[in-house]
Amino acid sequence: MGGLFVTFEGIDRAGKTTQARLLAEALGDEAIAVREPGGTAVGERVRELVKDPEVEVGPEAEALLFAAARAELVASVIRPALEAGRVVASDRYLDSSLAYQGAGRGLGVEEVAAVNRFATGGLEPDLTFLLGVEAGAAAARAGEVDRFESEGRALQDAVLAAYERLAEAEPERWRRIDADRPAEEVHADVLAEVQSALAGTPA
Repeated sequence: MGGLFVTFEGIDRAGKTTQARLLAEALGDEAIAVREPGGTAVGERVRELVKDPEVEVGPEAEALLFAAARAELVASVIRPALEAGRVVASDRYLDSSLAYQGAGRGLGVEEVAAVNRFATGGLEPDLTFLLGVEAGAAAARAGEVDRFESEGRALQDAVLAAYERLAEAEPERWRRIDADRPAEEVHADVLAEVQSALAGTPA
């Protein structure tokens, strides 16, 4: 499979959506940006459900809903784009489920990983950016509060700690980026890393 699969991870409001979009725009027709959950009819329906603060969803059901949306996105969008040699910039991917449901919800990282290996056929990112921003600073950024953010600081802190553990376990894939800066500065660092990866040289 050709192409390059780039994912953006971090707590809510860390800037993942913006950075995925900026990367795809910078690379033009050679790249696409996708978001999770979303990007397909199934994914967008799941997104509405799991982010609705008025809807109660149990941890197991939540993990399975994310995995279902991810399976559809991989099969219908991500794999075809990679096979065509394009760069895929994804706002969240499987590491979000490991951090939020595996660690934050207490379901177990390996248990959630197993479900997602089945859902994605084992497709893993080539490069993952952990957008680092302190939970309090992220919460102060503008935007509509969804079901996860409404649960408060404790969940965000647990998720951030889980991301740090995931990054430490796979240093060859993860890149920590200081996201408490203007978006264009963050983008410049991201683009440099991606261009180096495409050229097959270290940044």
